[in-house]
Amino acid sequence: MGEESLENRKQVWVALSELYLDTELQESDFTYMAKILFESSFTFDEIKRIDQYEVFPVLFSNLLSPAGEWAGFNEPILVKNIMKWIETRSKLDIFAVKCIYLFYGKINRSYWKRIEEIYNQIDGESHR
Repeated sequence: MGEESLENRKQVWVALSELYLDTELQESDFTYMAKILFESSFTFDEIKRIDQYEVFPVLFSNLLSPAGEWAGFNEPILVKNIMKWIETRSKLDIFAVKCIYLFYGKINRSYWKRIEEIYNQIDGESHR
């Protein structure tokens, strides 16, 4: 992963981390995320894969905690934990993530739907 690619990916990780805070997301949160994701060099499908295989495995446990993080994740620690996960994950880990994400994805579908709507709106406006 080149330095530019890593920087771009870090911004996506940080934006996606909002999905794992123990708070109700507001319209402004969706707009912020969609804007950051749109400005990245990744397609929407690539972003969803980054969420599933890079961000979700590191952060989903926050949603299970009765006193989960709600104010925002510490960015350097978040990046370090995601990079460590990427470097050490096994095929079995990836399979487990796929299974758990199927359940989680159903819960989170409305969030993704809203992010995609705003993302597509930004995309439409940028082509005018």
